[in-house]
Amino acid sequence: MQKPIDVDIPHKLGRDEAHRRIATNIHKLKDQIPGGASHIDAHWAGERLNLTVHAMGQAVEARIDVEETKVHCHIQLPGMLALFAAPIEQMMKLKGSDLLLEDKR
Repeated sequence: MQKPIDVDIPHKLGRDEAHRRIATNIHKLKDQIPGGASHIDAHWAGERLNLTVHAMGQAVEARIDVEETKVHCHIQLPGMLALFAAPIEQMMKLKGSDLLLEDKR
């Protein structure tokens, strides 16, 4: 059984700057996943980032919609990962805004 998670991350960056920062920071996503991710497939379709995160032997589908004042994240947790929906949602609320930080590499 799949379990959806929806999280809104408010921002004051505007759509274009939020899009740019997410595109610049997407490489950091691997570090945010407990146990790490084996790889991430990502592609933009306008202001929507479609992701497939491969972690813990599972493929997790996600989409990130960049809006003027918020970023909406929709994650579809498959199978056994659905049991971890609450802690994953909490982590998204706490760490999701890290994708909007200016990359200081």
